[in-house]
Amino acid sequence: MRDLSQVWVYLAASPLLHLTLTLIAYQAGSWLHRKSGNNPLVNPVLIAVLALVGILVFTDTSYQTYFNGAQFVHFLLGPATVALAIPLYRQFEHVRKSAIAILASIIAGSLTAAGSAVAIAWAMGAGTGAIISVAPKSVTAPVAMGIAEQLGGLPSLTAALVILTGITGAMLGPLVMNFLRISDWQARGLAMGTASHGIGTARALQVNEVAGAFSGLAMGLNALATAILLPLAWKLFF
Repeated sequence: MRDLSQVWVYLAASPLLHLTLTLIAYQAGSWLHRKSGNNPLVNPVLIAVLALVGILVFTDTSYQTYFNGAQFVHFLLGPATVALAIPLYRQFEHVRKSAIAILASIIAGSLTAAGSAVAIAWAMGAGTGAIISVAPKSVTAPVAMGIAEQLGGLPSLTAALVILTGITGAMLGPLVMNFLRISDWQARGLAMGTASHGIGTARALQVNEVAGAFSGLAMGLNALATAILLPLAWKLFF
């Protein structure tokens, strides 16, 4: 055990260790996902998160230490988000024809996501800070954290809820839409992007390019709609 501990101390000093662990964890999750027949319940992101949390707890490694080594993945979030414009461009004609329906669905989805979260938190006796923090849970993390901070919430709590929402949406969203017999890829993509932001969009892209394009569009528009509507609604009703 002493030798193993010394080896870990040596490896932990390497800036590539935690980046490598992140990539391995996600690849393991992707392998299990494929082996399950692409079952949405076997979500690669969830598997990677659980594996990494287990490693950090077992090795008594702080999150800041992990992030310092794996921040290159964080940097790639920007280019990955911009890259969503490619499938969207390919589906531009479909987007143009459905512009009014898309805007109506995004606004309805944004209000429903925030309103239901606030109602549930309030019914369960949550404090004001927690209610504010949970409201933007369906928005991509940087925007959601900014909204929560602006309204007096807890950005760190919001970040955790955003990730949980994305993973849950990616896992259960396809099953719910199959149960409701929603087969149109545009509608499925809009629902995934509005409800579960980037993680849901990644799942939609894996299944169908049209769904991925509309999910990316919904993710961006929902972030914009929530950033505008939620502060106005909060000042109006609270």
